[in-house]
Amino acid sequence: MERMVGTIARGLRAPIIRQGDDLESIVVDSVLKASQAPGEGFELRDKDIVTVTEAVVARAQGNYATTEQIAKDVRNKFGEGTIGVIFPILSRNRFAICLRGIAKGADKIVLMLQYPSDEVGNHLVDIDLLDEKGVNPYTDVLTQAQFEELFGKSCHTFTGMDYVNYYKGLIEEEGAEAEVIFANDARAILDYTKKVLTCDIHTRARSKRLLKKAGAELALGLDDIMTASVDGSGYNADYGLLGSNKSTEDTIKLFPQNCTEFVNNVQKKLFTATGKAIEVMVYGDGAFKDPVGKIWELADPVVSPGYTAGLEGQPNELKLKYLADNDFAHLSGDALKEAISESIRKKDADLKGSMASQGTTPRRLTDLIGSLSDLTSGSGDKGTPIIYIQGYFDNYTK
Repeated sequence: MERMVGTIARGLRAPIIRQGDDLESIVVDSVLKASQAPGEGFELRDKDIVTVTEAVVARAQGNYATTEQIAKDVRNKFGEGTIGVIFPILSRNRFAICLRGIAKGADKIVLMLQYPSDEVGNHLVDIDLLDEKGVNPYTDVLTQAQFEELFGKSCHTFTGMDYVNYYKGLIEEEGAEAEVIFANDARAILDYTKKVLTCDIHTRARSKRLLKKAGAELALGLDDIMTASVDGSGYNADYGLLGSNKSTEDTIKLFPQNCTEFVNNVQKKLFTATGKAIEVMVYGDGAFKDPVGKIWELADPVVSPGYTAGLEGQPNELKLKYLADNDFAHLSGDALKEAISESIRKKDADLKGSMASQGTTPRRLTDLIGSLSDLTSGSGDKGTPIIYIQGYFDNYTK
């Protein structure tokens, strides 16, 4: 009988993960239990995919750092004086606790915020108001007084937070002097200090390059802080503070380490238990944009910090509606189905540039699968940190 179902993504419930737990075994056990659950079970197949949220990987690893440990690393790297902290995202979960630690290690912080929005789309002000007030965000540098005189106090679309004064208050609570400015050129901070910590995620390499060329004495990024253990802390050698999340009011959970080793071990254990070649990946934020709040979800440095070899590459797909409307516009019914199926069976190994592939999603498999996983698991109380995906590599002929 012909299959009528394509891709399926299942959120799998798992125990609450604690530091030191054997997460590899927990993932395998959770998959097996879910596949055998009465009324909910499913058959495991080759080329199925198991994805695990980075949060539980880091938690099992105990990859945490306190604000005191962050402060010590900042003080060791920047020394005394004023630090320019530029381009942070507006997030209580992602940046606020990091800012506490940075402020603990600084005498004064000049906080430079992007406007009208941060890097991932959290808005401080509606872009239409910039036009109305005659403000050019590409060139104009505003003080906090100028910004609030023009636009009033900021209010986040969804949370209602005034992040400008919230961040300023955090800095002052930790004993550092705070000054807030608004600009979109990283080099603007050099009028205030030559020592800069750039907090952007995906544009950090460019920001550092521009700052160094323009005469910065020191230009580091969040990816340069907590790259090694400080007084027994966790760390991330590749991403530092990038990808971290709030754990408590004075502790963050860092992005996980050794993810390639983790996914390869899980894959081997699944094969031993099932005889199936199942792909495995660790996922963080998906890469998608909210159409109302304009927030781009990707606050992690990468969607997937670790995945098995079978998830390398991009989709290689034909656009069915292109074939139906062009090559086989004269066909219908079974004849159309067979003609399209035959095209899929004979498609080139690399369709890049082909008109018949236009409109297919030109992204890496790990980014697509990570986004699917993130949307499936959510970020709240669903309790499904493991996602089991089937049929992702199927096509119309399967």
